[in-house]
Amino acid sequence: MVSYSGQPLKRFEDPRLVTGGGSFVDDIVLPDMLYAYVLRSPHAHARIRSIDVSAARNMSGVVAVLTGGDLADEVKVVPTRAISDQAVSSAPGGMVDELNGREQPVLATDKVCYVGQAVAMVVAQERYLARDAAELIRVGYEPLPPLMDPFEAATATPIHQELGTNMGMRIYREGGDLEGAFAQADRVIQQRYDVQRLAPAPLENRGVLAHYQPQEDLLTVWDSTQEPHQVWRHLAHLLNRPEDRVRVIAPDVGGGFGEKGCLFPEEVSVPYLSLRLGRPIKWVEDRQENMLAFHGRGHIVDVEAAVKNDGSILGMRVRVVADLGAYFVSSTTAVPLLAGHRIAGPYKIPAMSAEVLGIITNKPPTGAYRGAGGPESAFCMERTVDLIAKDLNLDPVEVRRKNFIPPDAFPHTTPTGLIYDSGDYERGFDRALQLADYSSWRERARQRSPNEPLLGVGLATVVKASGGAGEMRSEYAQVRIEPSGQIAAYTGVSPHGQGSETAFAQVVANELGVSPSEVQVLHSDTAILPSGGGTAASRGTVAGASALYVVLQEARQKLSQIASHLLKCPADHIAFEHGRVFNRRNPGQAMTFAQVVSAANNEELLPPGVRPGLDFSGRFTLPGNPYAFGAHVVVVEVDRTTGEVKILRYVAVHDCGRIINPMIVEGQIHGGIVQGIGQALTEDMAYSKDGQPLTGSLLDYALPMAEELPDLILDTVETPSPINPLGVKGIGELPTVAAPVAIANAVMDALSVLGIRHIDTPLTPEKVWRAIQGLP
Repeated sequence: MVSYSGQPLKRFEDPRLVTGGGSFVDDIVLPDMLYAYVLRSPHAHARIRSIDVSAARNMSGVVAVLTGGDLADEVKVVPTRAISDQAVSSAPGGMVDELNGREQPVLATDKVCYVGQAVAMVVAQERYLARDAAELIRVGYEPLPPLMDPFEAATATPIHQELGTNMGMRIYREGGDLEGAFAQADRVIQQRYDVQRLAPAPLENRGVLAHYQPQEDLLTVWDSTQEPHQVWRHLAHLLNRPEDRVRVIAPDVGGGFGEKGCLFPEEVSVPYLSLRLGRPIKWVEDRQENMLAFHGRGHIVDVEAAVKNDGSILGMRVRVVADLGAYFVSSTTAVPLLAGHRIAGPYKIPAMSAEVLGIITNKPPTGAYRGAGGPESAFCMERTVDLIAKDLNLDPVEVRRKNFIPPDAFPHTTPTGLIYDSGDYERGFDRALQLADYSSWRERARQRSPNEPLLGVGLATVVKASGGAGEMRSEYAQVRIEPSGQIAAYTGVSPHGQGSETAFAQVVANELGVSPSEVQVLHSDTAILPSGGGTAASRGTVAGASALYVVLQEARQKLSQIASHLLKCPADHIAFEHGRVFNRRNPGQAMTFAQVVSAANNEELLPPGVRPGLDFSGRFTLPGNPYAFGAHVVVVEVDRTTGEVKILRYVAVHDCGRIINPMIVEGQIHGGIVQGIGQALTEDMAYSKDGQPLTGSLLDYALPMAEELPDLILDTVETPSPINPLGVKGIGELPTVAAPVAIANAVMDALSVLGIRHIDTPLTPEKVWRAIQGLP
């Protein structure tokens, strides 16, 4: 039987995109369209004493100027707390001890709390006219001292007085005999890790186009979002409109990385103004606005590991202090919670405690960024494993092998309550070591002379859950086969570069015995499906393709029943392949797929009790999270005189369960590793003490360049997941979990001969050089 699963088909999406045929928010032009521009705060913390918009309103070509005062009795805040509560409380073991945040105002009223916060919106006939008019708005600010350090903010005067504290969240979980673990330890390894703030920097900035059609009483919103159904539900509620009078479409989306899974003020104010003005309005942010709107990471983590002299980890204490920023967005609280829960990685640690403190500061909100707690926790765990090896004079390979969860121990429950479904970690790890020629590089490092660059070898072995929590584990799908034979597959997944259209077409082709090219995959439009979870938490294939597979079983059953009737053979003998439907016991008894579809719409040809038509829909809910595994081995050179880091070899082996399309998987791995390299070596969203961004543009914020990237040696192993029908596990975020710490471990391995124990990322040449020179 021909199977399209496992075949490296080229992505169907690519010809249109690479030839300029894509349609992004800013490509859409509607008649009589207006343009919006947002005036933003230049202060990190200030009271607003006055806003004078008269000059802007009187400017020729300006249609409207909106301030927070104009919204006082209507839309006040972006509704994010409910989502944050759910995200935290629905995670394993994640009952909230304290959650005390503030939703973000659509437009600031009495005060501003970070540089870049929206203060007013101008709508004009031309894009740059709106920007010119915004410069005429006069805001009277009374600057206040900003709180930029989370440790200082924790005990300082509350930024939001009504909360009474800057403690935005507090969670504590403990499992196993922690006191006993530390009492039995031969040694306790301690280290603090600062996982810096990062800007997701998608290729396409955020954008919204809203069009209200009074004659139809229909509000249509095109939004560069990962979750159109989330935006749809919120807009209907906020704008007091029936859901069937709101439609949200996510056109082509040029990258999201977690940022576009949140709801932002502009996604509310632009539709609100379109309703008020009765005209289409477009807003597209510039790069600096994007850099200052939202960040990922931003955690300071203290780790204590109780270990035996043979490298066995008996227990760990973890304390996460998360810089949440000034307001909560939908994923703000979920990320530090997940970082605390995921700290165990692929290791059988008997006892663990995780305390998570989220602090409100005068910085932009934080939330999910590729990995959502995974890179934060893996960085701390994997650096600690290397420090255990160093302090005990053991090979880091030996320590990892000693502590891996064995294959026969699954499903495995961690002390923090996570349940791992399946895995064979040593198999993937062994393959990575083999491809990297690990022993040879270790020997070369030992033989380096003082006149040569330092040589280091770094490892990272990590796990990553996929599917999300709560409602995110459930997905809806529909398959409709027209009388013409055209197959349409509808999914609530809303991709932004994952290749889902191709992979999902392969799943449909497998089940119906047709070519993937005959399948149209439709998504990202609330008018075509009643619900959808969008794309986040590596859930696309795990939840979306599984939902499609479940619906396809119903389609196969009905088609088999019809073919059985027409071919006069048992239904369980019917097979689908190469566009044919036949009796597998007697392949000569056959019909074309098109003939069976035609019969399905003809009552005279149907078996008794079978109704005409081929329209199937349903939902699949993951019973838990599949956990994928990754093993990365990195070899670096460190220049003693400049501190420059050069990657000589990069090997990565991943286990993401059964693979539908290996070419797409490889592309996801490449992208994930590149983002991890940026975190390790160059990227840092830095602020001055007075709250001004120091890296707020791509002139200062250093993304990796293609010419600087190493060749990647990649391979996969397969341990199918038992908790979804396809056996798949997520791959989109897994490489980003491993890459930053694999590189950091390599650099620190190189520097260890100089007695340097740890440097926080990014490992810039200056930072490394200063460590080599013994400078602070």
